[in-house]
Amino acid sequence: MNDILAFTILLIFIVMSPGIDFALITKRTLTDGKKDGFKIALGLTSGALVHTLAAALGLSFILMKSAVAFEVVKYAGAVYLIYMGLSSFIKKGKSNLVQEKQENSRKSAFTQGLVSNAFNPKVAIFFLTFLPQFVLPGYNPSLQFLLMGSLYALLSIIWFTTIVLLLSYIRRWLMSPKVQNMIDKVTGLVLIGFGLNMIFKVQKTGS
Repeated sequence: MNDILAFTILLIFIVMSPGIDFALITKRTLTDGKKDGFKIALGLTSGALVHTLAAALGLSFILMKSAVAFEVVKYAGAVYLIYMGLSSFIKKGKSNLVQEKQENSRKSAFTQGLVSNAFNPKVAIFFLTFLPQFVLPGYNPSLQFLLMGSLYALLSIIWFTTIVLLLSYIRRWLMSPKVQNMIDKVTGLVLIGFGLNMIFKVQKTGS
């Protein structure tokens, strides 16, 4: 019982810590509104469930043991983040907000969140380094992985939903072109920073 309580408390702090998920939800909600914010939140949570299933089936261990597989996933995730960050700067004229909304309307917010999290090896590392500490001996480890991963997903969607609701509430005060453009550039830089950081870590690990 104490292990379950400790796991839940630690998980809450991990879920609430700022990161790529927060940047993506902030950008999408402020740009396109609450509906797309919920969609990308669901996509991010689904991406975490992909890693849950991978850990339960042992696929994450293959990623960790294969340097080539790990670097492929790492670079793919980093490139995708940099692309999303750079796209924040590729706009034209006075109709920036309109163009952004039109472009995003053609992109699935759910798919954006799913791809971002599914190709984030940090999530796989989290499952492999954090979850095993709470696996109870004598019980099916795969089932325990599924249960713990599901709890992670549940807490994540609750926190993401809270973020979306708060952002949508203040969105009307943040929708002036000047403020929106500034927020867009900042979140773009954050995404690029995360992507470059992931590449540099791979290079250090490989050297």
